[in-house]
Amino acid sequence: MSRSKASKNAFMPTDSLIGKGTEVEGALACEANVRIEGKFNGVIESRACVTIGEHAVARSDISAREVVIAGKVYGDVQAEGKLTITPTGQMFGDVLAASSLVIAEGGILNGSSKMEPKKDEQAEALPAVDMHLLETEAG
Repeated sequence: MSRSKASKNAFMPTDSLIGKGTEVEGALACEANVRIEGKFNGVIESRACVTIGEHAVARSDISAREVVIAGKVYGDVQAEGKLTITPTGQMFGDVLAASSLVIAEGGILNGSSKMEPKKDEQAEALPAVDMHLLETEAG
């Protein structure tokens, strides 16, 4: 391996996996993608993607760039980007933030969701309508 490749790999984040049959309790904070296949109780924070596998159970509040739920999540989710609930996914909690929300047929969301446009998109929103003009046109 050349020296430049070795130095590049030294700074690349490693994906994290909590495997099937594993139970973890505590707080998880990481820069890399996280995949939970076992059971996790606690807070999960990632600057990348958090995936809750099909047979996983997370009793967690999750904050990440992107979240994919294929198992069960009991807690609130905050995603900078997309939150996806797959056909096997079940979420019991609130969507505190997400730029897009995808719930596949069969997926369950039992809670409330709140979505707001990004700050730069709010500036491009349609201008306010002048009610006086509407009254004049209506006769």
